[in-house]
Formats: sequence, structure tokens, C-alpha cells
Amino acid sequence: MPESPGSKARRGFGLGDDRGSAVVEFVLVGVLLTVLTLSVIQLGLVLLIRNTVLDAASEGARYGALADNSVGDAVGRTRDLITTALGPGYARDITVAHGSYDGYPADIVTVKAPLPLIGLVGFPNGLEVHGHAAIETLP
Repeated sequence: MPESPGSKARRGFGLGDDRGSAVVEFVLVGVLLTVLTLSVIQLGLVLLIRNTVLDAASEGARYGALADNSVGDAVGRTRDLITTALGPGYARDITVAHGSYDGYPADIVTVKAPLPLIGLVGFPNGLEVHGHAAIETLP
């Protein structure tokens, strides 16, 4: 017996019908995997920037703690390293202080840099790292 035009509406059109579900599943899984992949890449970028700035701060502290160097030398060395590796936007706020680290006199280099959240755009001064080095003295 042929179906009348309104019989599909009465049966609940789409209930139990799987046509087109593969396309929807593909799109949903694709979006989820894309977001996950981009999040992992962003985390890698944040860690790269943090490690680079931390290494530059530590190297600047070691350079400034040498017997014949000054605090200005530590700032200059840190700024040069960060500017070469990441760009001048990450080397804006660099401070050096004399202090104590593990009971020894030390130079402490503090760098405040932007924390990238989406690509390289993020919070200014959202990342703060410290580099320490024992001060060398001549006998």
C-alpha cells in the first residue's frame, strides 16, 4: 500500500534514520581533535618562551656576577639574549638586584615578559622568572 504524503510526519521523521550522522560525527571529532592539537602546540610555545627567558636570565646573572662585570652588564647580556631569541617585545622589563641565594651573596636577575595565550598574543608581564648566580670576588 502506498504511503500518504503525511505518513512520514506521523511516524516521527528522522527517528531511527542514520543518514547524515557520519558527516556530523566527522565534524564533531574533527573540531575536538583540532582544538586539542592547537592546545598542545600553544602549551609548547609557552614552555619554549618560558625556558628561553629563564635561560637568558640565568646567563645574564652569571655574566653580571663575574668579578670584572657590573649590574649593567647583566641587564645588557640578558636583553641581548632575549632579543636575539624571541624579539625585543620580551626584553622590556629586566631588573637586577644584589641579594642572597642559599646563604651566599648573589646577583638576581628578574625578567617579566608577556605570557602568550593565543599565538603570541597574551598578558603583558604575565610571565616572571628569576636567574641567580653567586657573586665572584677577586682575592
